[in-house]
Amino acid sequence: MTTKSIPEWFANKNVLVTGGTGFMGKVLISKLLLSCPDIGDIFLIIRKKKSYDSHARLQLILQQEPFRILREQYPERLKKLIVIHGDIIVEELALSVADKDRLTNNVSVIFHMAANVRFDMPLKTAIKMNTMSAANVITLAKQMPLLESFIHISTSFCQCGEPVLEERAYPSSISPETIINLVNTMTDDVLESMRLKLLGEQPNTYAYSKALSEELVSKCGLPVGIIRPSIVTASYKEPVPGWVDNMNGPTGLMIGAGKGVIRSMLCKSNYMADVMPCDMAVNATIALAWQVGTMKSPEPKFLNATTNMENRISWGDVLETGRKHVFQNPFSQPLWYPGGGMTSSKIVHWLAVLFFHIIPAYLLDILLIITGNKPFMVRVQNRVNNGLELLQYYTMKEWVFRNDNLRDLQHQLCPTDKKIFFMDTKVIHWNEYILAYVLGTRQYFLKDDPSTLPRARRVFTYLYYADRLLKLIFGIFLIWIMYNWTISAKPIIAMLVQSTEEV
Repeated sequence: MTTKSIPEWFANKNVLVTGGTGFMGKVLISKLLLSCPDIGDIFLIIRKKKSYDSHARLQLILQQEPFRILREQYPERLKKLIVIHGDIIVEELALSVADKDRLTNNVSVIFHMAANVRFDMPLKTAIKMNTMSAANVITLAKQMPLLESFIHISTSFCQCGEPVLEERAYPSSISPETIINLVNTMTDDVLESMRLKLLGEQPNTYAYSKALSEELVSKCGLPVGIIRPSIVTASYKEPVPGWVDNMNGPTGLMIGAGKGVIRSMLCKSNYMADVMPCDMAVNATIALAWQVGTMKSPEPKFLNATTNMENRISWGDVLETGRKHVFQNPFSQPLWYPGGGMTSSKIVHWLAVLFFHIIPAYLLDILLIITGNKPFMVRVQNRVNNGLELLQYYTMKEWVFRNDNLRDLQHQLCPTDKKIFFMDTKVIHWNEYILAYVLGTRQYFLKDDPSTLPRARRVFTYLYYADRLLKLIFGIFLIWIMYNWTISAKPIIAMLVQSTEEV
């Protein structure tokens, strides 16, 4: 029997997606509609947010870049997107009776992508958002007689105490069911007092909650696949090179450094930066759904979607390459000319933060107050410094991920699927990719039209000379202080010398 291609396997299958409004979710939905034209309906569980209801949120998303080709060339396929009002952290997902029946009777594939990726969430929030939500989706999935594949999107940073992350299950010391019970019965204060003991070797509540959700999925008895992307970054090729819509991870660092806000980062520059373009991560996710559905294995399938040893780039090389392209393609409205760099010395980093982050922020806020404007720099720098503290755990540690299953999955694809659902990180040329990343960040996240580049370059030139002038003035000021200290200290030194000679 010939194995069906990925588009053939998805033909006429109805799909359920949670987290479809997120970064990877948008790319996944658009990819399914573009590359699997005969797919059935795609149900999207979307909750109301602020003043936008579920349907309005979908319409806003459809105006974004990932859906441009669909809007222009295949608008009829967008009709396959069906909004289901719900909330994954609520029992029964807050579904109406009709919507629940519709899902349980029709869905064959589930992509559970919804998660809160903040590292500094309170423990209760993290468990509700990332662990209890997985349990709620599993409960629904167990009522689906047509289900062939359940894919859970995790993270390769889910077992931070392990020297090497294998593509297998990792049982927790306390079961996820026990933790969920604690969250449902204890107050926030009591939970926070237990936080460090519960987390163990995990650095934050995000990693801990994702590890627990993995365990729930891996032992649920359904045909499941668990994919663990590393640091998900801008797209390699689709929807366009460099597309990104958030400030998570390296994107936030790039923007902060490019606008002159971040001038020091605690990082071991020779350690490898394991980044995964979002479109490659999504292609691996779709291919894993096909593999799980085709193999029909009773055991869960784990896949680490990582670059690892195949196409290495260090944090130092990322910085230097990014710096080069940001200087050539600067962001609009920078606060100051970019400078600084990485250091593995906590003392040097602390001094750099003090002199180049905190003190300038206070000086600028004082100037803003004097001129009758609202101060904001201290608030911005506090947020930046808190973010850097959360990230430094990852940039000061060497990470090793096994990804044999990712390579095996690539080999199982037919030649056409290998081309359509590309996921081979060896083809990435880092200089070209980082250039596209910088330009994509400018255009799609910061909304800097390419036509603003000439003006941004002129502003950068002015800031360059202002930065050099300020450094010159500061240097002269230091020399003046040292000179005056030397002059004032001469009589004291002379007296000491004379006293020594007399003795």
